[in-house]
Amino acid sequence: MELNNNQLLRFTTAGSVDDGKSTLIGRLLYDSKSIFEDQLDAIEATSKRKGHEGVDLALFTDGLRDEREQGITIDVAYRYFTTPKRKFIIADTPGHIQYTRNMVTGASTANAAVILIDARHGVIEQTKRHSFIASLLAIPHIIVCINKMDLVDYQEEVYNNIISQFEEFSSKLIIKDIRFIPISALDGDNVVHRSKNMDWYQGAPLLHTLETMHISSDINKIDARFPVQTVLRPQSEEHRDYRGYAGRVASGIFRVGDAVTVLPSGFTSTIKSLDVYGESLEEAYGPMSISMTLEDDIDVSRGDMIVKSNNQPEVGQDIDAMLCWLGDKPAKPRAKYFIRNTSNEQKAMIKEVVYKIDINTYDRNTEDKELSMNDITRVKLRTTKPLMYDEYRQNRITGSLVLVDEMTNETVAAGMIV
Repeated sequence: MELNNNQLLRFTTAGSVDDGKSTLIGRLLYDSKSIFEDQLDAIEATSKRKGHEGVDLALFTDGLRDEREQGITIDVAYRYFTTPKRKFIIADTPGHIQYTRNMVTGASTANAAVILIDARHGVIEQTKRHSFIASLLAIPHIIVCINKMDLVDYQEEVYNNIISQFEEFSSKLIIKDIRFIPISALDGDNVVHRSKNMDWYQGAPLLHTLETMHISSDINKIDARFPVQTVLRPQSEEHRDYRGYAGRVASGIFRVGDAVTVLPSGFTSTIKSLDVYGESLEEAYGPMSISMTLEDDIDVSRGDMIVKSNNQPEVGQDIDAMLCWLGDKPAKPRAKYFIRNTSNEQKAMIKEVVYKIDINTYDRNTEDKELSMNDITRVKLRTTKPLMYDEYRQNRITGSLVLVDEMTNETVAAGMIV
């Protein structure tokens, strides 16, 4: 398979505290020569000041001052690097239980998740928690890196036992592709270069796996959805009759001449033109930003959605969703929030908390209805006006939402429509 070196892979790292996520990313950047000289000099100086013999690889990602002082990751750190085969964006997320919401944020746009397991401890609660979130967010590829193999004498038996543990609980999750790699992030075994200490492992190192992994676009190519962001009415004499609807194609393909329906009104028309920077196109597809004109002069405004007449999303005011509660304060019973879904913003209410997930056991708790920070829960929402949506697993763009506190403007929940 020929690889496009401009193809971008977004991946997130997850694992328990001290499993070595930041060290792994530092090793990836260091061994792939993706670090600027001044960065390297600064890290070397910091490492020396802290009394380390060599370079403290974790410092490449723990960029906040208090993270460096505490030696932990507390926020999502994004790092960018490029190899001859591919471009990468890494989201390094915290391992602490209280930062579950940070992992949800970092993983929300990922194509793959790298989950670290300490070879000495095997599968623990945080492993299950992060795997569940990866499944919930429909991340298609999971790479399980069994780290610190140097501390268990590189034993193949330890590696195989952890694979069995992981496969036992992950069989309950919806994950398309799981791969396992034994590594030592500190020493570099199977990160960028093959390990001489584990010749029993016949697979590829982590970087080669990331470079060659097939990633299909997470944009739905079948269901044509165009959320309208604004209406264009140029004031110039030349374009005074122009009425275009601007926005980003969320999914699918639109072509000039297609029969379309405007939702929620239900008005129908035909696509007259698809324009980008004054140039007319015959077709447009996600995630292109375009202006669309219609043959008929109908009422269209921000928050409406233009779709193909023969392929329409769900339209309704009662929404079932899985939420991760992000807010510092608990959810208020039947309180109103702003709901944002594509370009549509309106008020909504949490009608019912159906159940909360115990992410360590995957049990559903139907008794406890109070939502606190980091809770993952299934809820019923009621919106003031119809919402146009698809299920999240079918369409990540039209199936995702956030809830915003109308008093503080704080984003209090991220949700996936089910």
